[in-house]
Amino acid sequence: MGWLAAGDGYEVALIEGRVAARATSGRAAGRQLKSLPKALREHPEIDRLRRLAEWLDRHAAACVTQVDLWMVSSLPVPTGVLASVWPDEAWRSALRDMAVVGDDPDEVGFLRDATDSGELRVVNLDGETVRLSPRTVTLPHPVLLPDLDDLREFAAELGVTQRVEQIHRAIWRKPADLAGSGGSGSGASGSAGKAAEVTEVTEFAGGRFDSRFGLAARATSLGYKVSGGYATSRVRDAERIAEAAVWIGEPYWEDEVTTGNLCWRDQDGRSLHLREVGPVAWSEGMRMAAALYAGRRVEEGKDA
Repeated sequence: MGWLAAGDGYEVALIEGRVAARATSGRAAGRQLKSLPKALREHPEIDRLRRLAEWLDRHAAACVTQVDLWMVSSLPVPTGVLASVWPDEAWRSALRDMAVVGDDPDEVGFLRDATDSGELRVVNLDGETVRLSPRTVTLPHPVLLPDLDDLREFAAELGVTQRVEQIHRAIWRKPADLAGSGGSGSGASGSAGKAAEVTEVTEFAGGRFDSRFGLAARATSLGYKVSGGYATSRVRDAERIAEAAVWIGEPYWEDEVTTGNLCWRDQDGRSLHLREVGPVAWSEGMRMAAALYAGRRVEEGKDA
């Protein structure tokens, strides 16, 4: 944006999210100042610019959140929607270099541009820029990409940087055998004879935290919802809503707490058997549980 007059002998502007000032007269005319002069700090124009900066920050965060939702849920997004929001810098930053799939599910490319006519320009795995005009595209969750390792390698070569974590997102693939114990590598509790009834993963249970407040704060800082005694993550997986939940202790509990088992529930609150959990819901639930567990108190010393 341009420079705006503010007070006698100064102009102000919003530069890289911060309010900046420059003199319009004297030896420093036209030169950006290192800090705001005292005479300007309460000027109405400064207040308006600060409010604008705050709104832009919220808008940018909202764009990233929406693109993340499209990706995690693998929802089809109308190409026209991408074209309409592309001129907005915040939207463009959130969408640029996201891996997208059009009409051909085997053709994955990194989004580089969207035109007014609804045409997308993507870089495919051959390094070629191609034009696509599908009615809708998806931004697949990485666990659904069959050639993820190749895609990650190519992204590194291309210098891809994503605002929304997609290609390098940590993933967990659902094990074929859900009968083993959490420590056996499958991450599922139960026995072989009762595999069909298993509903919980124990792999990330038992992480100790000094207080429930600290564990809940960690969950919210990671973007997860805290409801009652659980940290939760809701995902639309293959047209089905599934909510992953990890027990973090009763609200207002002030003593030491430990992370509980991981489970999944449907939109009616019914516990899902692990065999019913889809690949995206599984990966996102395990990702949440692992992230919470990683913040546990680690004992030191020979008796730890």
